[in-house]
Amino acid sequence: MEINGLHHVTAVTASAPANVDFYTKVLGLRLVKKTVNQDDVSAYHLFYGDELGNPGTELTFFEWAHLGPNRNGPGSIAQTALRVSGRAALEWWAQRLDEHGVEHQGLAEFYGHTRLDFADPEGQQLALVDDGGAPGGTPWAKSQVPVEFGIRGLFASTLLVRRLETTALVLTKLMGYQQVAEYRSGDRPGERTVVFAVGEGGAGNELYVVEQPNQPYGQLGRGGVHHIAFRTPNKEEQIAWMNRLHSAGLQTSGLVDRFYFQSLYFRIPEGILFEIATDGPGFATDEEAEHLGERLALPPFLEPHRTEIEAGLRPIG
Repeated sequence: MEINGLHHVTAVTASAPANVDFYTKVLGLRLVKKTVNQDDVSAYHLFYGDELGNPGTELTFFEWAHLGPNRNGPGSIAQTALRVSGRAALEWWAQRLDEHGVEHQGLAEFYGHTRLDFADPEGQQLALVDDGGAPGGTPWAKSQVPVEFGIRGLFASTLLVRRLETTALVLTKLMGYQQVAEYRSGDRPGERTVVFAVGEGGAGNELYVVEQPNQPYGQLGRGGVHHIAFRTPNKEEQIAWMNRLHSAGLQTSGLVDRFYFQSLYFRIPEGILFEIATDGPGFATDEEAEHLGERLALPPFLEPHRTEIEAGLRPIG
């Protein structure tokens, strides 16, 4: 039993309207579900993804306006890499970011992949990576971005830790990842980046863990990443994962029904929050595929409170 790659990444925004503006109009992602944080219904939970918000394509946001700016450091998920197909797509994106006033680092290479690093308006660190034409992910046909250049989903996440060993044990001994490469930092003594891959690696199947023994711990805020989720096909395997984690001495949330998928949360020893999420039932459960994300969607247990919940949210156009 091993992880089937990334399921979604959940970050923090201070303004849902501004967030929607950037991720739909500039990055061309589809807002596939506009709902609320089920543990804090005063906050939006926005899901962006491919045409149907398939598992492995979702970048999601909690709207917490009261948080200060994010500060990355050990204990943080420092960057989210998204996938596009081909170097021509990256060259097109470099020009598009220029046109929208988004600073970027230009095309670069890392672990055999061409990439383009940049940040969103709140400082969240992002990258676009050439996925080599890997299958999966269907860009939204109604996006302002041409389909051939569209973002197809998640490629990798970057974690910052004080000590690599404990995180490496969780990834390799429990989750089925393999350590496949290591890079030393030229400007920070003792710092190294280790690449972990599951399956054959590539799109959605890589994690980059940066060991920073001498840096201050990070502080989550707007523009930061709250947690990353990994794919498992169904509830039966999720229960097996829960038992496996408990046997290894890790505490979990137990199974949590999120209506669109089922979740299992746990923290690794470095304090980073992981989630194992089922692939289904999916976002078309309560909305037609053609109209995903057009209205506030609430799971059945919150539907009786719709009027009160909507009154506490700022409208999103």
